[in-house]
Amino acid sequence: MTENVNVTAKERIVPQDLTLRAKAQRHLGPHFTRKDSWYDTPPPVYVRGEGCYLYDDEGKRHLDGLSGLFCVNIGHGRGDVVATGAKQMETLAYSTNWGAAHPPAIEAASLIAELAPGDLEVTYFVNSGSEAVETAIKFARQYHRSQGQPERTKIISRSMAYHGVTLGALSVTGLPKLREPFGPLLPGIRHVPNTLGFTGDCGPAVELDCVRAIERAIAEEGPETVAAVFAEPVQNGRGALVPPEGYWRELRRICDEHGILLVADEVICSFGRLGHWFGSAAEGVVPDLITFAKGATSGYAPLGGAIVREPLVRGLYDSPLGGTFTHGATWGGHPVSTAVAVANIGAMRAENIPGSVRELGPVLRAGLDEIAARHPVVADVRGTGFFYAVEFTADRDSGRELTDDQSARILREVLPDAMRRTGVILRPDDRGATMLMVAPPLVADRAVLGELLEGVDEMVASVARAVA
Repeated sequence: MTENVNVTAKERIVPQDLTLRAKAQRHLGPHFTRKDSWYDTPPPVYVRGEGCYLYDDEGKRHLDGLSGLFCVNIGHGRGDVVATGAKQMETLAYSTNWGAAHPPAIEAASLIAELAPGDLEVTYFVNSGSEAVETAIKFARQYHRSQGQPERTKIISRSMAYHGVTLGALSVTGLPKLREPFGPLLPGIRHVPNTLGFTGDCGPAVELDCVRAIERAIAEEGPETVAAVFAEPVQNGRGALVPPEGYWRELRRICDEHGILLVADEVICSFGRLGHWFGSAAEGVVPDLITFAKGATSGYAPLGGAIVREPLVRGLYDSPLGGTFTHGATWGGHPVSTAVAVANIGAMRAENIPGSVRELGPVLRAGLDEIAARHPVVADVRGTGFFYAVEFTADRDSGRELTDDQSARILREVLPDAMRRTGVILRPDDRGATMLMVAPPLVADRAVLGELLEGVDEMVASVARAVA
């Protein structure tokens, strides 16, 4: 009997009845996932979302305490947002923003300009947070070049800060573990101390070491060579670092003094996460650029962007050395993504989601503080709004630190096991300390926050048992 020549060798040796989890292990390349955790235990497969919850392929419900990845601000399963995207696909599935425009991108850019602080009026759309940071890097360099200062190429950012993974964004990122495999990166990036240890009223901001370090770095590099300072309103890397009072006003003063652009990376901090449309606005500062992604569409479609002050855009366009911002992406300002952004932001606005976060953020904080008070394995709780980090230690009272082995076990075994038991999804984090990141959807009410805090309590108790 002749073998069927239409059946390939791969089809003969690969079973066709593999489960979804087995297919994922065999064919899907995971992001930021250790080999052993991916292949030794079948990964969860989520098939449906509703409100603050996800449901897996086995029917189990999970509380999404991380908003997907700090992005599902409006919650899962919003039919209004989905319907808008579907309708846009039927009307105009694709059109470019290269020398043309379409209604969804125009409406989204106009809405964002209305919400953004000051004269941040012009949005360049891309697809992700990393691309948004790339856009800001390129705009800063080309802007200074258009103004006759091509030597301004250097960037100041902060240690342990995460700004993305594309090569330019990774250069600005201050996390050694992420940078090391890909060097050499862009030259001229200077990382300065972050605000860890400084929060609230720490005295005159101008006298703080974390501010003076920025001024020293600029002086050492040469102010005339520095293009931009990048900072998040609340820094994600190293665990939800809330800056001290006056810090952002000092950043604005320093940049103005030296002709440097101030970039607020708000990929996490915008669209309500901190209780405001934009976190930098809460600091009373207008940056020169704001980068965003995640919450702009609540994850319902890929979208990121850089919002730029209108005078800077005009300065680049009107210069004989400028005329064109030489940057773009095929999917930048995609009709479906921008339509989804308009629906998402409109729903958040109608339901006053930022106001709800301002009301319930203190409830979440109080619950985390109460858990910390009962468990000496909690070294600190940091954050604001619906964005927190719980940092672990071996014993807060004695000052005993976690060993490397204890930290690895907590991150790879103890917390993942506790998440499976409780059905609460959070993020174990090892960026500079052993931490647990907490960032629920912004539609979470008191009942959901209570369930979330019960899960956090059990995870912290599990850590305590592991290091006892």
